[in-house]
Amino acid sequence: MKMKVLHIEENHPSLIDGLDLLRLQNDLAIDDSLPEVLAKIGAYDGLILRSKFKIDKTFLLHARNLKFIGRVGAGIENIDDQAIKKKNIYLINAPEGNRNAVGEHCVGMLLSLMNNLKAGHDSIKGGQWDRDGHRGWELSGRTIGIIGYGNTGKSFAQRISGFDVSTLCYDILDNVGDENAYQVSMEELMTKSEVISIHTPHTAITRGIIDYNFIEEMSRPFWLLNTARGSAVVTEDLVTGLKSGKIMGAGLDVLEYENRSFSSIFSDDKLPSALEYLMHAKNVILSPHVGGWTRESHVKLATTIVEKIKKIFF
Repeated sequence: MKMKVLHIEENHPSLIDGLDLLRLQNDLAIDDSLPEVLAKIGAYDGLILRSKFKIDKTFLLHARNLKFIGRVGAGIENIDDQAIKKKNIYLINAPEGNRNAVGEHCVGMLLSLMNNLKAGHDSIKGGQWDRDGHRGWELSGRTIGIIGYGNTGKSFAQRISGFDVSTLCYDILDNVGDENAYQVSMEELMTKSEVISIHTPHTAITRGIIDYNFIEEMSRPFWLLNTARGSAVVTEDLVTGLKSGKIMGAGLDVLEYENRSFSSIFSDDKLPSALEYLMHAKNVILSPHVGGWTRESHVKLATTIVEKIKKIFF
């Protein structure tokens, strides 16, 4: 009997094409509400999603035949992984699929910040040609600090290595450093780094890791990049650091105000004052959670899920 897979969000066609080749039955429920999905999930062996619904114990009570969950992306904070393990359900994600995209996005943000590209662009649009006012900084010779040295952290380190920089990394796991980054303690990273780039998953440990104390304890002013999860940075403390000059600039692909599905930050009529500051600051670059959202990663995320399902079940 064919394994049946329910797709509740739209992904690249190569995902369904690949599962078709494995002779799996693929059914779409893109527009279904949560109650509608719960009513039918019991008949399925597999579930493919991005971040539409939270997969918790209540959801799993309905998913009595589920053998795997394919999360088309890297983070799994919307999935109760402990409950999944207890039910012997495979949790398949795809951090390999967008690692290159995130690494490149970090480089682009950093170079834009250090060379004042946003401020210079806005100045010219306003009719000013101010060369001295937009003099930038060179990356060469600086020390980069990466917090979280998994797929995307390694990708950023690899791409930044050609700029004649020294790269340090911190991770809760031992022995993850490589030829592109030397692993150090958090204290050493905070003492030496002039750029901090966040590449951590959303966990209780990483929530609010960049807060007022972290910013103040950095030995020197620094640029901050966050392409991981918005919850890693306390936005009000970030704004305080920007105003004081301790943070020289920030490139943020993620914000703590995003909803669970990462589809919007504009859920309320009145925006938080810290967010409004970021939206208008000359030394801040914001992007709408697209660091890992390239045309190429769209394909790679899908094919990575297919290959992992194939390896497990065939």
